[in-house]
Amino acid sequence: MTTAATETAGPAVRVRFLGDFELTVNGTPVRRWRAGKARGLFQYLVVHRGQMLTRDRLYASLWPGTDSTAGSSLKVAAHALRRVLDAHPDHPGDSGIQLVYRDFGYVLNVTGLWSDLDRFQELVHAGLRAATAGDSALARTRLRAAIALYGGEFLRGESADWVVEQREYLRALVLRALGVLRADAEDREDFVELIELCRRTLEIDRHHEETYRALMTAHGRRGELACVRRWYELCARRMRDELAVAPGHETQRLLRTLIPAAARATAPAQAPASVGGAPATVRALRPAGRQPGTPAWSAEVRNPAPPRPVRRARPDNRPPAALARTADPATA
Repeated sequence: MTTAATETAGPAVRVRFLGDFELTVNGTPVRRWRAGKARGLFQYLVVHRGQMLTRDRLYASLWPGTDSTAGSSLKVAAHALRRVLDAHPDHPGDSGIQLVYRDFGYVLNVTGLWSDLDRFQELVHAGLRAATAGDSALARTRLRAAIALYGGEFLRGESADWVVEQREYLRALVLRALGVLRADAEDREDFVELIELCRRTLEIDRHHEETYRALMTAHGRRGELACVRRWYELCARRMRDELAVAPGHETQRLLRTLIPAAARATAPAQAPASVGGAPATVRALRPAGRQPGTPAWSAEVRNPAPPRPVRRARPDNRPPAALARTADPATA
């Protein structure tokens, strides 16, 4: 991608992609587009300017599902774009914009251009390189400038696939920049800047769990335990209601560390000791041969004593008269 011109050079064309789209040519905003897709075509060409984009690629991105060999939408949008921006291929106007058809595709050339998209990416990459090199001051300056330039998500309100893809890439980039600045603020114990960075992060991603942990830790160091619990509860509610998941183990562990009462509240309750011996249900389930107080692993239970043999009476072969005298002592 062509390097963005600096703002002090007074570029003829200024484009803002972050937030609401805005195009200014020689100080005049462009608000009227002659064809429905002329603006979308210009946005796509600016992001990929200097590259030859084939008809197939343009149709797939801007008119998905349309046959590029039979449709005329691209030709109509290109014609409208040339008229709106004075971007004729042979004699470009004062804007310095030139739209050229070549080799079954289009190329957009701009001689003087400032784009917030290009500048934002330059600042973030420069800041990350400085942070890796250990130059905290330079990294802080570059990344703060990048965050200030991030006015919102890429082409807010647009829903084309190529827009969503670019939007997610830039969102990851700004979250990375915010993460580096947040870690720097924590190291410097700058509570005010840390809170502001966390606020910006949650504006971009309201489910960013690492940011909730940073807020919980910051308030925990200041002894503001009620704030710790409120940030955790907000995180848990958003995760549950919007993503159908619970906070991660690291976040839950941090809450228990900062607020010991939370750990006690979530610990499993112990059963109270019984009074007056085991309940009837326990006595009924006790194995046969086990006496109260006998451990379950006792050898007495595993190997109970064998039952004593029952002695049977021998038959009495005496005469009936003798048996009668024995049974009746009066006649003995």
